[in-house]
Amino acid sequence: MNKSRSSPDLWILLCILGLLSIGIVMVYSAGSVLGFHDYGDSFYFVKRQLLFAGLGIAAMFVTANLDYRIWTKYAKAGLVICFIMLVIVLIPGIGNVRGGARSWLGISSFGIQPSEFMKLGMILFLAHWLSQEKFNITLFSKGLLAPLTLIGTAFGLIMLQPDLGTGSVMFGASMLIVFAAGARMKHLGMLGLVGIVGFVGLILAAPYRLKRITAFLDPWSDPLGSGYQIIQSLYAIGPGGLGGLGLGMSRQKYSYVPEPQTDFIFSILAEELGFIGGMIVLLLFLILIWRGMRIAMTIPDSFGSLLAVGIVGMIAIQVIVNIGVVIGLMPVTGITLPLISYGGSSLTLMLTALGILLNLSRYAR
Repeated sequence: MNKSRSSPDLWILLCILGLLSIGIVMVYSAGSVLGFHDYGDSFYFVKRQLLFAGLGIAAMFVTANLDYRIWTKYAKAGLVICFIMLVIVLIPGIGNVRGGARSWLGISSFGIQPSEFMKLGMILFLAHWLSQEKFNITLFSKGLLAPLTLIGTAFGLIMLQPDLGTGSVMFGASMLIVFAAGARMKHLGMLGLVGIVGFVGLILAAPYRLKRITAFLDPWSDPLGSGYQIIQSLYAIGPGGLGGLGLGMSRQKYSYVPEPQTDFIFSILAEELGFIGGMIVLLLFLILIWRGMRIAMTIPDSFGSLLAVGIVGMIAIQVIVNIGVVIGLMPVTGITLPLISYGGSSLTLMLTALGILLNLSRYAR
């Protein structure tokens, strides 16, 4: 296979750098009040974000210059390691509980989320597995059932933490790969019905999830409880108007919007930078997703195509769900906005995955 492009996709690279720069600025603005209140340092979150961004950019540089086909050699071992970490994090005394979920491994405030590694690990393995000619995904019992079992097992382990947001992104990106690999619509339709029933069961099994659903439908029915996050987020977006209140001028970050530097950072961005700022961010994501899907459609081999579908799908699902929650179109799920929200594992792994996408772009027609 010969290279058809000597350098990575410039559009994708510019979108990554643009979104990352906006994210660093907004992490400082949104997290400065909380950082000063909790840690005595208004730069607490942005300094850590710069550290993780540096690590992520280094990882992105490596993966962007590493032939993507090399991942076929390590996909299986990587997935096994991800499963081991998902089991270890559930052990009391080893896994750390943050935000009500036992989803962290590490010491003190430094830690990693095994579920974030599983998202990329599953994408790499499924792309490799389903691209093999001997695999016939059009059959159910001898084809589709095996990857579904694998995806379901990983989703189940993540739900034991519990972390519905990350689990949903992993599941959604994986199913996009399964669909792109050629699974029959009849099988996927039947699975969709089963999935809806299972999703309803998960919601009913945990009272806090049911409260989030009811809050999504009518947040003002419990404005100081389950509807508080959505209401405060809307209170931030509304006054932003067309041009925003100005960078650093948010009122909702003063302990109104919970954790404004993570899941609800887009509401602070819309408050300070307005509709225009929000649309710039969405436009950058749209360009990134468009160029990524273009790579998936034009790269010569099926492994590269499925890998691009998985990475782009992971980004698109996170963006849709995060912004959907922030503007009140979806229930609160606890998903960060890629490259914008504060985070260690999520930011580093996202940049690593985008480095792979940049490498894929070198081989696209």
